[in-house]
Amino acid sequence: MKKNICLYFQVHQPTRLRLYRFFDIGKDSHYYDDFANRTILRRVATKCYLPMNELLLKAIQENKGKFKVAFSITGTVLEQFDRYAPAVIDSFRKLADTGCVEFLCETYSHSLVSLKSFNEFKHQITRQKNTIEQYFGQTPKVFRNTELIYSDEIGTQLYELGFKTVLTEGARHIMGWRSPNYLYSNCRQPAQKLLLRNYKFSDDIAFRFSNRGWDEWPLTADKFVSWLLEEEGEIFNLFMDYETFGEHQSVESGIFDFMKELPKTALGTKELAFVTPSEAAKKLDAVSELEVPAPISWADEERDVTAWLGNELQQDAFNKLYDLVEKLSIIDDPVLWGDFAHLQESDHFYYMCTKYFSDGDVHKYFNPYDTPYEAFINYMNVLSDFIIRVNEAYAAKN
Repeated sequence: MKKNICLYFQVHQPTRLRLYRFFDIGKDSHYYDDFANRTILRRVATKCYLPMNELLLKAIQENKGKFKVAFSITGTVLEQFDRYAPAVIDSFRKLADTGCVEFLCETYSHSLVSLKSFNEFKHQITRQKNTIEQYFGQTPKVFRNTELIYSDEIGTQLYELGFKTVLTEGARHIMGWRSPNYLYSNCRQPAQKLLLRNYKFSDDIAFRFSNRGWDEWPLTADKFVSWLLEEEGEIFNLFMDYETFGEHQSVESGIFDFMKELPKTALGTKELAFVTPSEAAKKLDAVSELEVPAPISWADEERDVTAWLGNELQQDAFNKLYDLVEKLSIIDDPVLWGDFAHLQESDHFYYMCTKYFSDGDVHKYFNPYDTPYEAFINYMNVLSDFIIRVNEAYAAKN
């Protein structure tokens, strides 16, 4: 039997908040840095989304449909594409038309809601599902939660919502001696299949590719494929941010050349095949059940949720935000729901992370704030104004 490669890319850009001061509270309810959002989105579209979509389209055509990939595209970034770079949506539609690209479901707002509110989790999933159908003509059947967050409970909730295949992290403390290069199942719902990210191979591309101090630099398609052939397993799940290409790893690093060569090099071995997550779930049987009592994620050495909820600042902001769910449901105002969606984005909580050492460097790279405390203060100023608006609307309703 051939070994399988499952390539999945995450596409997301946060709705960045403007500098929102204490004196703005109660006076100005426009929270977003429109200039930064537009500038960054268009820059990443030019450097990553458009050239990579073109590269993948050519790879699918040149390999006669044997090359396949999957995407999870947040509702947040689709809104920004519509506003600032509609050509990106057209390029994704061309990929969808090939029949070789699968679009996954996730939370609309790239939120941490699965850790807090099942009803809001369900609402965001439904909204995201409808959005993917509208944009790309596909009904998502596979779920990828924000930041690959997963637990037995979350998996069970997703199964009840109709998702029989879920992507998550091959976290070392969960896997033990087992390999992520096989299909697993949810211990509570054995019919639900789990595809686990191989973080070593994924990070070789996403993080280490341009590191000249890495003992395997430079990474070529031939070298990478030789590693896959030597590795034991049935499937290699290579999950990474799409912005890896051209944004995190510059074009000068050779990352585009690597991706151009990878499909034909892998397929040329006759021992490797590309599959979408849905195809993997149909093709492979689970080798065993996986028990995940506490939430795991892709992030940091711990592979848990402490990157977003590991300190008191993050927890305070998170709890105050979700305390509003019941009132928002009663008010049911689309403008307030829209702001609530943007304030849920996991990025805001990531910026408040106080981790240092090796993980801290990664956090600083993605952080527009000088310190996590500035991120917290700015977010809480915005949230304070939002709470006033919600309370006023709630009082008017009652």
